[in-house]
Parts: sequence; C-alpha cells; structure tokens
Amino acid sequence: MPVKTCDFLVIGGGIIGLNLAIVAKQRYPRQRVVLLEKEKACGHHASGRNSGVLHAGFYYTHDSLKARFTREGNREMSDYCRERALRINRCGKLVVARNEQELSTLQELLNRGRRNGVELQELSGDEAREIEPRASTFRKALFSPSTSSVDPAEVMQSMIRDAQSLGVEIETDMAYRRRETDGLIHASRGKVAAGYVINAAGLHADTIARDFGFSQDHRILPFKGLYLYGSGNSGAIRTNIYPVPDLRNPFLGVHFTVAVDGRVKIGPTAVPAFWRENYGGFANFSLREMIEVIGLECGLFWRNESGFRRLARHELSKQFRSEMVKLASELASGIALSDFRHWGKPGIRAQLYDLKARRLEMDFRHEGDDRSFHVLNAVSPAFTCSIPFSRYLFDQIEHKMSGARLHGDNRGGGRAMPVTP
Repeated sequence: MPVKTCDFLVIGGGIIGLNLAIVAKQRYPRQRVVLLEKEKACGHHASGRNSGVLHAGFYYTHDSLKARFTREGNREMSDYCRERALRINRCGKLVVARNEQELSTLQELLNRGRRNGVELQELSGDEAREIEPRASTFRKALFSPSTSSVDPAEVMQSMIRDAQSLGVEIETDMAYRRRETDGLIHASRGKVAAGYVINAAGLHADTIARDFGFSQDHRILPFKGLYLYGSGNSGAIRTNIYPVPDLRNPFLGVHFTVAVDGRVKIGPTAVPAFWRENYGGFANFSLREMIEVIGLECGLFWRNESGFRRLARHELSKQFRSEMVKLASELASGIALSDFRHWGKPGIRAQLYDLKARRLEMDFRHEGDDRSFHVLNAVSPAFTCSIPFSRYLFDQIEHKMSGARLHGDNRGGGRAMPVTP
C-alpha cells in the first residue's frame, strides 16, 4: 500500500481537529500537516450536528478548562463570524428556575459566572419577562447577554477553507485503522508515516488512544441528542431559555434554542446510546461496541453514580414528543404539542467516563507524550471554545515535543519530529 509522509498527522475532521491542524500549520508553515477524516466530508458528526449555541461560560467551576476557554472562545468565535460575514444571532440566554429548590443552584451559577468573569444579570420574574414575555420562572432568573447562535455548517465550511488556504492536506474518506508495530499508521486508503500524531477523533478518540498506550482508565460513553423543531406560534420566542441544570452531571436539560435564522427548537435529550454511532436503526452497528457500552451503562445504573438511574429513566422518557414539549412548557407559556412536530437530525455526545473514579468526566481531558497527543473529552462547550482551546492544546503538544528534543529523543517510526517553525 502507498505510504504518505507528514510531520503532523491529525486524526478527525471535527472543529477541534480542524483548528489543531490550522494551529500546526500556522506555527510550522514549512512542515507538512495532514488531516484524516473517515467520512466523505469534515464535520459529519458532533461538530456538524451541534446546536450552534455559543455559550458564555458560567456553568463551569473556576478551576476547569471549560471555564478558562468558554468566555474567550465566545468572544473569538463571535469575532471570527463577524470578520468572515458568517451569520450570528445575538439573542442571549435566560436561565429560569422552576421551584424554590432551584434558587440555590441559580445562585451558584451566578457565583460561578462572577468568578469566571462572565457578564450575567440577576433578574426578577418581571424583569425576565421584559426580555422574553413568555418566560416562566420562580421569583428569579439569570440573563446572559453574550450567549449567541451561529450556523455550525457555515462555521465548519469556513474553517475548512482556512485550513486548505494555509496548506493543510485534508484527506476525506480515509479512516484510521490501527498503529502498526513499525510506527506507521494504517488507514483505509494507505499508510502514513507521521512525525507526530494528534488524535481528535471524537467518538473514537479513546479507542485510537489505546493503540498508543493512553486512555487506559477512560472510555467514551455515547449519549444521543434529539431536538424538536417548532413552527407557528413557537417562533415568537426571542431568546434561548434554559432550565437550572443538575450540576452533578454534564447535561443542561431540555431548553429552547433560537437558531441563527430565528427558528426555535426544544431539546436536547441525553439518551444513553448502545454504540458509538447509534444515530438511528442499525446503521454503523458494532457488536463489540454495544457489549462494552451496555456493560458500562448497566454498571452505572446498578451503582447509581451521580444519580445515573434517575438520569437514564428521565432521558429515555424524552424520546416521546409529548414529554419533550411538557418539559419545555415548564420554561415558557403558550407551548403546544401541535407547535413541535418535526424531529431534527440526531447527534451523539462523546462523553468520557472515568473507570477508576466511576463517574462521567465533567471537564475537557487530554493525554499524550513526545510522539502522540489525544483529545479524549472535547464535549460541549468545545464548539464555543475551539479556537483558543486548540491553541492551548498545541501548546501542550509543543511542550512534550521540546522535552523530547532536550533529551535528544527521536524514537519510533515515521519522520523526525518538527524542529523548525
């Protein structure tokens, strides 16, 4: 089989993989950067099925990577869209409380926002209804003016053009298969000799990482997200409306999203999926994946870690249109089942699970060494964070490469590690 050579090999053509390839080429313009994408186009999975919401950064604890990069990512992605004349809807977000018990969590979100330097407005119920007359809240609400909506497909296409204009070689319909004993990467259309491998493969990131000796204590658990699209009277919603979340898990609950074109949708679900690309029917079915995933999910359900038993039951009920609309009607008045008839394209969240701690990972996670780097948990708000977060990730890569050069280390197959920017 033909052997392609490169200095940096990026596996995965989602928004993180694209931005890592862009940063690699910006910092090492004379080096060859190749991106492998197993589908016929980039952004086929999470990045192309994203809600399009640019989050503000108040959900996350101050010491987390998510908190560190969401505020900056919101600003940079907003600037990116404006500079390239991409659509953006600066509609903001209301977080509403449904009962007195949720007021303490609402206060915690306000505290986190202040610690993270995020602009948040604490509102009374009447003030919330000045922003969105249909909003329903118990006494108080929060408003995030910097939350916006974009079109993920437009953003992805623009970033693909950016990468190609820099000289990144994007190889679509070319899937990673395995790492061979001689260090070569075996792909579906040939082999690749790479100086450094960057794994940003989303749903399959942990599997690829294990070929390099990483992700020993973590596995990807897939969760299916579904949205219902509105019509008619539902279109009167002006701003995103979110419930107060359960901070024990990384999901935000059923909410109203106002898309870049003003259309309204409710969702998403976070239904435990049975294999990694379990979008619908038996497409992309994998018996091996199903056995592993169901085994982990059954363990979570049995031990009920982080309230998983209640979460699973609650999420499974959301597959029914009536239940989704019922939950949405707790956040806004005048919501009718007849207004929400059409299911959108499902997405799969590649949620990392810590086998030792027996919990879902709440923050971004990466592992690597002087030969490879693996982005293991790049879930929401990774789309918002993608530009500054990818620079940070590449800083970690350069640190690992420079450490190897200091020790004169040039092990393994493939080309020598890049040394000259």
